[in-house]
Amino acid sequence: MIRAAVCFALAAISLAAQAGAAEISEPEGYRLEDYRAPTPATLRGAKVIHTAEAERIWRSRKATFVDVMPRPPRPRNLPEGTVWRDKPRSNIPDSIWLPDTGYGELAPSMADYFATGLEKATRGDRAKLLVVYCIADCWMSWNAAKRALALGYPNVAWYPEGTDGWLGVLLPLKDATPEPRPGD
Repeated sequence: MIRAAVCFALAAISLAAQAGAAEISEPEGYRLEDYRAPTPATLRGAKVIHTAEAERIWRSRKATFVDVMPRPPRPRNLPEGTVWRDKPRSNIPDSIWLPDTGYGELAPSMADYFATGLEKATRGDRAKLLVVYCIADCWMSWNAAKRALALGYPNVAWYPEGTDGWLGVLLPLKDATPEPRPGD
């Protein structure tokens, strides 16, 4: 009963977000602030997919799924001996997690991290389908999908519902470990 109620609530949120997205227009560049807000219904150059199609693509194993959900940083100046535990992240199984790569502006090291991560994830096959996601109402996935297009990946799908939509229809999630960054 509770599971059905949760599914219904998530589906309602997803539909409301989709309805609101029709009113949001694409910016010319990247979104630079307020990343947790309704997103556009489109992304020029990319295919926008929803949960049923994302599941079909995932089951076909013909795409690379890229999670760009940010990773909370370890707080600075923690007292010595303080135990720090990362906030867990569950993502779509077999995804590569490239956290913090969906911001509107990236430091050169993060831009290189993103480009290297995509290269690794596709095994150098730039024509391979990339499915970029985060969570619902997250501009980070929109920015990252746009960035993948700018890097010369011609086959990019943006999945705006992300793990919220995935979980909403009870598809499996898996505990994620971010792709190591240089210096990690």
